[in-house]
Amino acid sequence: MGEAFIEAHNLIKTYRAGKKTVVALDGLSLSVPKGTVQALLGPNGAGKTTTVKVLTTLIRPDSGSAHIDGVDVMENPERIRRMIGVSGQYAAVDENLTGFENLDMVGRLYHLSPAQSKARALELIEMFDLVEAADRVVKGFSGGMRRRIDLAGALVVNPPVLFLDEPTTGLDPRSRLALWDVIKSLVAGGTTVLLTTQYLEEADQLADNIAVIDEGKVIAQGSGDELKLLVGGQRVEITVHNLDQVEAARKVLARHVDGEITTGADERTLVGPVVNAAKTLQVVLKDLADSGVELNDAGMRRPTLDDVFLQLTGHKVESVNA
Repeated sequence: MGEAFIEAHNLIKTYRAGKKTVVALDGLSLSVPKGTVQALLGPNGAGKTTTVKVLTTLIRPDSGSAHIDGVDVMENPERIRRMIGVSGQYAAVDENLTGFENLDMVGRLYHLSPAQSKARALELIEMFDLVEAADRVVKGFSGGMRRRIDLAGALVVNPPVLFLDEPTTGLDPRSRLALWDVIKSLVAGGTTVLLTTQYLEEADQLADNIAVIDEGKVIAQGSGDELKLLVGGQRVEITVHNLDQVEAARKVLARHVDGEITTGADERTLVGPVVNAAKTLQVVLKDLADSGVELNDAGMRRPTLDDVFLQLTGHKVESVNA
């Protein structure tokens, strides 16, 4: 990886909640090379949004340092704001304006001339496939369209750095995939992106590097493949037909796996780590049949980022709330 373009060192941020002190960031450090996507992966309350707020000058940390392209975030906040684009968890658009008017307004706020602002708005409307909706009031937009207009607004001045705080939360799968394509094209053009997400697949698809965050600190980082190597091996996965046979299936699987058995979200799926998945799966299937356990599905798979997070923290990403 190249020289750091976004850099944070030992960030600490605490809040008072009544008589309690809440530690939002607990010595968090990051280093993001230029032209790459850095994902911050973790549950609600892990510190992802607080990190973005520090790096985008919205809040000051209690201690620690942060720089973007060598510029001190705390010492030169106005200069930082001219370098970055930000899209938060909720689309920041004016519902009473059209899509075009929203983007034109952002351009004028950045002190572009009327001609420059209108030209840039039209360019972004086309880039984000919103031509047919350009003259419609945003109040009637779908969630995916609102998100695209919001992201387009973050790009009005073509910033070298883009912060995306859970940009696809609440979107349907089609809108999510469309937004992924936009992000990929921006990075291909040289934009540096810091992305926070709770979606494991999103981090796997988009990120060059993933920082797993829990309780305000980075507990592991690397590419998706590098993180998966942390848990190693292969997995045997089975889904029983009847919920009342889960425990019988668990006892069978326990005789053949080499680690802890985890349960899927549907409570009928069991997964266990093994050394030789193909050979073990054959033996498990025979043992389950001999035990009278009926299956809906069975197979082999590699570790996922969910396996990584579960091993590192003891819980799944989606299972933790703020």
